[in-house]
Amino acid sequence: MTGPRPRILFAFSQRVRDGYVPPWELERLETFADWDWFPCEGGGIYEANPDPQAAAALRAQIGPYQALVVCHGAPRLTADILDAAPALRFIGELEGDRFASRIDLEAAWARGIRTVDVTNASSYPVAEWALGLILLCMRNGGAHFRRMLAGDTRRDPTERDRMPGRLTGKRVGLIGCGHMGRRLIRLLRPFDVEIWVHDPYLPRELAEALDFTQTSLDNVLSRCHVVVCLVPLTPATRGMLGERELSLLRPGTVFVNVSRGAVVDSDALIRRLRQGDIIAGLDVFDPEPVPPESEILRLPNVFLSPHVGYYTGDPYPHFFTLMVDELERFFQGHETYFDLTPRTRANRQGEGRH
Repeated sequence: MTGPRPRILFAFSQRVRDGYVPPWELERLETFADWDWFPCEGGGIYEANPDPQAAAALRAQIGPYQALVVCHGAPRLTADILDAAPALRFIGELEGDRFASRIDLEAAWARGIRTVDVTNASSYPVAEWALGLILLCMRNGGAHFRRMLAGDTRRDPTERDRMPGRLTGKRVGLIGCGHMGRRLIRLLRPFDVEIWVHDPYLPRELAEALDFTQTSLDNVLSRCHVVVCLVPLTPATRGMLGERELSLLRPGTVFVNVSRGAVVDSDALIRRLRQGDIIAGLDVFDPEPVPPESEILRLPNVFLSPHVGYYTGDPYPHFFTLMVDELERFFQGHETYFDLTPRTRANRQGEGRH
């Protein structure tokens, strides 16, 4: 890195400052950049701060900075604010803004500003839990656990014979292959599985690079031993797995959903599970939390967890760590990993393929 040290401005709330920014990552950042914090309160996880005074204050301060990192509490980065930042070359979103409500992307792109989003930090632990649910369901862990809790601790040959068994050598189908799916592919490799993927937003060359078969949704549902739902919830994916799609699952299939409950028609899923010939592992459901009277809680061929796949057990979430990685890559002259582009925006908003 040559020239003066870059200056970075953080614009987010006190809660983000205290809960999302590990001191050791700030120390790492300080090895190559200087930083300041613009405290701001308002809006929500998914909404920009609507206070015009906050926007005016940010506009007045932003001028000398080469990078701006926003999160909860930040006002929307409009063209007017960006016009006051002639040195700005990088905008990063930490978490919660999958739909870019805090960034006017067109205005940023028109000014040649790199836009990065590290919301995917929560995807990697979910991929681990997806693997855990697959392994549990291959042995129909939910059914055995229910029997033991009820006091019947003997092995049941009938339940044993219904288990799909080993994951090794099976065909695993992924519906969606974003950050979560690509991490899951890495985790699955030691099991020597064949991987099929349905994701219309993927670049064609990725299938060859990561060694999977890119195929149709119907092929994934009807021809795989394990089907894992990993798509984001968008207008295009809400309810995408309904009666017809779930009927394609062949007997003995393991179905795992770790994305969002509303991607699957819950009533249709319950009807399919009632047939007793497939096994489901669900970290998400619609609605959440699962109503205590829901039949899904009583079905023996289901393993449930209460949307905990994202949890890491670490004192801080990993969003800021990924952002420091990206800032270091950018200011070292390397390509960033997690760019917000027209294609990623189209995927998240359920628009046509870009």
